[in-house]
Amino acid sequence: MYSNFYIFRYASILVILVAAILSAAAMLLKPYQERNVAIDKMQGILKSANIEADASNAIQLYDKYITDEKVINSKGELVSEYINGDFVKGDIRALDIKVKEELFKKSKGEEFSLSILICDIDGRKVNIIPMFGKGLWGPIWGNIALDENFNKVVGVYFDHKGETPGLGAEINKTKFMDQFVGKKLFNEKGEFVSIDVVKGGVDLKPKNMRIHGVDAISGGTITSNSVKDMLKDCLENYVPYFKKQ
Repeated sequence: MYSNFYIFRYASILVILVAAILSAAAMLLKPYQERNVAIDKMQGILKSANIEADASNAIQLYDKYITDEKVINSKGELVSEYINGDFVKGDIRALDIKVKEELFKKSKGEEFSLSILICDIDGRKVNIIPMFGKGLWGPIWGNIALDENFNKVVGVYFDHKGETPGLGAEINKTKFMDQFVGKKLFNEKGEFVSIDVVKGGVDLKPKNMRIHGVDAISGGTITSNSVKDMLKDCLENYVPYFKKQ
């Protein structure tokens, strides 16, 4: 029969050994995990500009089309810029900005950073803005691509972690996302109004306001409202920069 000391020593050695193996595995896999996260992020950015990419070509297409990455502060001032693989100002890439963390800083009254990615499609500039929000069952996120005047929507891409299949989960379906193309963020007076996601249909709004709205998802009211809130909460931070341009 083994003594208590032997059992304790054996268990301790086993725990330390397993912990060491798990720690080593985590360190070895970390670069691959970070690469996969970056690739997924690149795919979402490109999709908002109507550029289809998969895991095998996302990096190549991103480097081809995203020619400029800008990081700005809450006042709309440029703090860092990365053009065609080189920093021309600062040392922070817009691709590395984590929207969730920056919005949390804002909620605490702290200074926060915003990212803008410039996509060049055959000489036409498209401005892509990452977004993050809260859905019904978890986070939602996405990217919105705007024209050179930061007003008209060129494309969007939304995704979610756990919205209800067939209802709120429809936010990442083409039928819903295509509605945003051609919509505008500013009214005729130059005031920021964002884009409304209207329960019952955008036709319920006055004619002059329909350019600022889309149809909500039938049966997915809470998630639709979450998309509306995400758009407003994220895009209003960029208004100082938009107006300076």
